[in-house]
Amino acid sequence: MEPTYAAIARLVYGYAERLDAGDIAGMAAMFSDGALRTSGPDGIVTFSGAKAVHDAFANSVQRFSDGTPATKHVTTNLIVEEEIGDGGEVVAATGRALFTVLQARPDFPLQIVVAGRYSDSFVRDSDGWRFADRLIQIDLVGDVSRHLVVDIPQN
Repeated sequence: MEPTYAAIARLVYGYAERLDAGDIAGMAAMFSDGALRTSGPDGIVTFSGAKAVHDAFANSVQRFSDGTPATKHVTTNLIVEEEIGDGGEVVAATGRALFTVLQARPDFPLQIVVAGRYSDSFVRDSDGWRFADRLIQIDLVGDVSRHLVVDIPQN
């Protein structure tokens, strides 16, 4: 069996990989039995299940002619804490990480467009580890005019 940290790192980094590839359906499927929450000026907004997550991202993230958002999500400082069950096995975990989103286009020089934190909860079932909950907290906002089709407050 794969160690907990490695399996969860695969989920966390797979999320970023799918987003950068423009695979919103694949990213959203990671939340088929979970929730993705975003923290904003009006409080926390929750998207539960793959369809809600898909619709939220499909309606807010710009994608270009190649199908990608022309971004690179850099995820760092991943910390995973395990929850041990009565039998001594790892049954759940929490994690936290930082993210930085880079973007470049022919008319938009390479730059950081947004940075923040992920706070995650994971559960393990017969299929392995999966997201139970992800809270996205945005700490720094740059020029998101080529990244998002919705407004977010500037810092």
